[in-house]
Amino acid sequence: MNLVKNRDTLTAMGQKALRTAALNIAEKGIEGAHPGLATRRITRIEGDYLHIQDRAYDLRQGRVFVIGAGKASFPIAKALEDVLGDRLHKGIVICKHGQEGRFERIRMILASHPLPDENSLRGAQLTQKLLDEVRPGDIVIACFTGGSSSLFVHPAADIEVADKIAASQTLLTCGANIVEINDVRKHLSKVKGGRLLRNLPRGAHVINLTVSDVIDDPLDYITDPTFPDRSTFADARAVLSKYELWSRMPASVARHLREGRDEDETARDSELAHIDRYDILLLKTDAACSAAVQAASELGFKPLLLSTVFEGDSGMLGRNFVAIAKQIMLDGNPSPAPCALIGGGETTVITGSAKGLGGPNQEFSVAAALDLAGHPGIVVLGIDTDGTDGPTQFAGGLADSDTLHIARERNIDLDRALREHNVSPALQAIEHHIITGNTGTNVNDLKLALILPPEPSRPQRA
Repeated sequence: MNLVKNRDTLTAMGQKALRTAALNIAEKGIEGAHPGLATRRITRIEGDYLHIQDRAYDLRQGRVFVIGAGKASFPIAKALEDVLGDRLHKGIVICKHGQEGRFERIRMILASHPLPDENSLRGAQLTQKLLDEVRPGDIVIACFTGGSSSLFVHPAADIEVADKIAASQTLLTCGANIVEINDVRKHLSKVKGGRLLRNLPRGAHVINLTVSDVIDDPLDYITDPTFPDRSTFADARAVLSKYELWSRMPASVARHLREGRDEDETARDSELAHIDRYDILLLKTDAACSAAVQAASELGFKPLLLSTVFEGDSGMLGRNFVAIAKQIMLDGNPSPAPCALIGGGETTVITGSAKGLGGPNQEFSVAAALDLAGHPGIVVLGIDTDGTDGPTQFAGGLADSDTLHIARERNIDLDRALREHNVSPALQAIEHHIITGNTGTNVNDLKLALILPPEPSRPQRA
């Protein structure tokens, strides 16, 4: 699998063999989280029946629709299209700009991520219109995945798209975690929080196929347009208070949240009880970490899975990975080298007033680089499994003991780049950024450090 498009550049400098191994493990991790393959494993047609996991649906009793939006939705929908063939009645899926591939029977709309655009609204409206055609007995297969909060947008009547975009920008840079962010976004929408299904007729079937990019795999935060919600307007208001966002929100958004009434709440279980719903989590949030553990072992590195639920500051986590790696080289604790530190989760970047360009995995690698100088035998890598780290075209970054030296030779101040949260231009200037393009999956990020035994003739600095 040649996922990393600039692999040759990344492995032409620094610790070439160790960098190659790190990229191989990262690629295997992402490959092991492929939602299209997971869909094909559980889906088949036998005669007049559609079999999905342990259920069978009589295709003589209704038509099949496919809907969805998200960064991992294309391969799920494509697998369904291939399996269903002419049994697929209609479909519409909203993907991120740059999505490769095409459908034969499903309409694809390209929209913007991480901030919505007019196509995000258009796609949501067309999906609502398509669902108006659903009759009792019809089957709606929904493949909403991470990224749908931006790609699938229909704001509440008193909120303009421009205000929704501004609110999203503020939420994404305030330090809130994804659950808190979505508590707010669901309460600014006509389609999120299960609202999309409210008007389906009794007797319709809904099958949710999704992958998780949220810690603990809560479906109401992963496939929320087609799953009953538990959050409330009070939860959304609490997020704005916690992060002091009331004055930073557009007036229409603040007013909508302050005035939110019980009758305007998201859809609860009881409101969707008239629908036969089947929810399938194709891949858990730790899928890439699990595959990376196996890949590291196959390459001769003892894998140490530190955590799949990392949250908090990305840069601090990068430095913590380096600190553990140094300890391993110093005295073999918590495991002798060669070994691999592996982690996942959803870390964040709090930009404050900074206007730089970057993402959590790029900050992770730059922070690591600052602490790696003088410590050969360690490579650190952070990658967003969907191929887009923050609002950039880079998937992440890589660092070793040569990175800081290379930066200084090219007059790039990595410490300043990190302070100003402007790490993307810095990584690009020293050619330590990772480029994959859209990967077709969207589970949690993958953090990795590979450690070799220290050379006996060269003492390690603590």
